[in-house]
Amino acid sequence: MAGASRPRIALALGSGSARGWAHIGVIRALEKAGIRPDMVCGTSIGALVGAAYAAGELDRLERFVLGLGMREVVGFMDVGLAGGVLKGDRLIEYFRREFADRPIEELPTPFAAVATSLTNGAEAWLRSGSTLQAVRASIALPGLFAPVRSEGRLLVDGGLVNPVPVSLARAMGADLVIAVDLASDILGRRFRADTEAPPAGAEWLRKLRENLGALMPAASADDLPMPSVVDVLASCMDIVQVRVARSRLAGEPPEVTIAPRMAHLRLLDFHRAKEAIEEGHRAVERVAHSLALLS
Repeated sequence: MAGASRPRIALALGSGSARGWAHIGVIRALEKAGIRPDMVCGTSIGALVGAAYAAGELDRLERFVLGLGMREVVGFMDVGLAGGVLKGDRLIEYFRREFADRPIEELPTPFAAVATSLTNGAEAWLRSGSTLQAVRASIALPGLFAPVRSEGRLLVDGGLVNPVPVSLARAMGADLVIAVDLASDILGRRFRADTEAPPAGAEWLRKLRENLGALMPAASADDLPMPSVVDVLASCMDIVQVRVARSRLAGEPPEVTIAPRMAHLRLLDFHRAKEAIEEGHRAVERVAHSLALLS
C-alpha cells in the first residue's frame, strides 16, 4: 500500500440502525490488517459511525456505545408525533455537547453522508456544512425519527435510496471501495425469531410501549402475536433497503463487501453494542483473502 501511486481506498458504511455498531468492529479489524481508508461515507447509522471515524473520534464513540444500557437508550427517546414517533433531539443534543460539530470540509478524513429528499425522493449527498446536521438527516428513519429541514428540503434516512453508498464513494474519488452491508441476512428473520424465543431487548420494548400507549399493542397470547408498530416499521424498511441495496450493488459493485451477520439484533437494540462490534471483527476475518488483494 506504500507509495505515492497507491490506489485511494474508500469505506462505504451501510444503514441498519442498531446493527450499525458493527461498523466500529469492522474499522478496528481493518486497521489491524493495515488498511486505513483514505475517505469514508455512510448512510444512516453508517453516517454516524463514519463521521466519528472521519473526525478522529471513534475511540470516544466506542466508549459511549459500550456504556449504553436499556435505560440510557430509552432516555434518548423523546416522543413527539409531529413527523415521527421520536424527534431525535435528545440524541443529537447529547452528541453536540460531547463531540465538537465541525464542518464536513474541515474533517481530517474526507467524509460524506446520504439522505433522501422527502418531497421528491431524490438522493441527497451531504458533503459540506454541519457534520451533526448531516448525520441527523441521514439517520431520520421514516415514521420513527422526524425529518430534518435543510436548504429548503425535508430530508429523511438515506437508506431509502442508497443503503450501501458505493456510488458516493466513487464520486469522492475512490479507486477501491470496501462496502459494509448490514442487511444481507435480515429479511424474515425478525418474525421467525419471535416464534422461537422471547425477543432480545424485550424490556426496552415494554418501556417504549408504556411511553407510546396505544401505538404499541399489548402482548398477545396467540401463537403468532401481532408485531409492534416499531417492528412493522423496521421490517418495512428492511424490505426496502435490502431490495434497493441488492439492485444498486449489482450495478455499482465494490471491490470488497463485508457482511456482518446481524439479523438477531432489532431496530433499537443499541444497548447490545459489544456483540455487534465483535461480529464486525468476525465479518472482516471472513473476507481476509479479498482484503489481502488490496495490500
